[in-house]
Amino acid sequence: MDHHRSHALFARARELMPGGVNSPVRAFKSVGGEPFFAQRADGPFLFDVDGNRYIDFVGSWGPMVAGHNHPAVLEAVVRTARDGLSFGVPNPLEVTMAETIARLVPSCQMLRMVNSGTEATLSAIRLARGATGRARIVKFEGCYHGHGDSFLVKAGSGALTFGVPTSPGVPKALADLTLTLPYNDFDAATALFDECGGDIAGLIIEPVVGNANCLPPRPGFLQHLRELCTRHGTILIFDEVMTGFRVALGGAQARYGVTPDLTTFGKVIGGGMPVGAYGGRRDLMEQVSPSGPIYQAGTLSGNPVAMAAGLAMLELVQAPGFHNALEATSNALCDGLEAAARDAGVPFTSNRVGGMFGLFFSAEKVDTYAQAMACDVAAFNRFFHAMLERGVYLAPSAYEAGFVSSAHGDTEIATTIAAAREAFRVAKGG
Repeated sequence: MDHHRSHALFARARELMPGGVNSPVRAFKSVGGEPFFAQRADGPFLFDVDGNRYIDFVGSWGPMVAGHNHPAVLEAVVRTARDGLSFGVPNPLEVTMAETIARLVPSCQMLRMVNSGTEATLSAIRLARGATGRARIVKFEGCYHGHGDSFLVKAGSGALTFGVPTSPGVPKALADLTLTLPYNDFDAATALFDECGGDIAGLIIEPVVGNANCLPPRPGFLQHLRELCTRHGTILIFDEVMTGFRVALGGAQARYGVTPDLTTFGKVIGGGMPVGAYGGRRDLMEQVSPSGPIYQAGTLSGNPVAMAAGLAMLELVQAPGFHNALEATSNALCDGLEAAARDAGVPFTSNRVGGMFGLFFSAEKVDTYAQAMACDVAAFNRFFHAMLERGVYLAPSAYEAGFVSSAHGDTEIATTIAAAREAFRVAKGG
């Protein structure tokens, strides 16, 4: 493949943007090499500035659940944009968006629109702290909730130790208020709450981890967290920015039958536009300004164009059988990749939940952060580049989930598996 235009753009970008990108994983730092620059997208495909076409299993990191540039979404955006891009006063579409989410996710009795997943998670944590009068929060290894200071914290040397900042600029005093647990570990969660449950304002979790690759919850784990939070008066927050409307119509909470107190959204509800939201129990949400004293605001929140895109996408995912078909596509992809790896003699396994999937160069099934970290990253990196050269774009990191869309058909899946048969040989040969 020719990449000379992408190479030239990357050289220009590095002069003006940190690492040449506006979000770190785009730089291909973890897999090596240089990123390609997209020119356009359509259905299951991305096209770069050099004219190369890729079957895309990133989907703008999740929102393109119906494929790129869907005509219904595009038409909604164009129609709405003709009336103006931003008003700074309420508009009808944000009311319809709140009504739609509340109908599809019954735990969200009230909602507040924001502009990103990070904004949603930060706001939910502030609400949990304000509502409980407590300061500590709990997060899980491998879960990513945006770049807020409270979330850029790793575990200390033991399950009950204070957190340690993972980025310069995060004050130690704030990190001390964040406790980190291993995902899918029942005993560690119980021990932490037995030790300091009365001090914990909120527990936030990706119910299906998407930022340590794709890690589903063990049976009963989310229910166990619900019970611990209820017993200790802690606000349970599901970060459904990735999973919302992708792993099931009602999100992971519907799929696993667990009701959180607060939920954060993004990705699909923007249809490709920058959008986030948080919602939950009425008694909690009524404490948000201007109804209550907990302050949160945003000039562009509820932007009409973004609301139009999101509503069009939510209309698409409500089609009968949409999520069953999406899951069938994930299964076909992952089953085919596992078979190709076996034929090549490569240790490999996969996870899949709804329209999310994870690929692991490991001989054992992976459902913990420690297992994900122990996978053969070098083999993944070789596989990634071999697939890219064969026209298949996977997430450029061994620690990121992948996504299918309703636009991925039998032909795209068969083409991907055929490419993988060659790419696994490359991965093995390093």
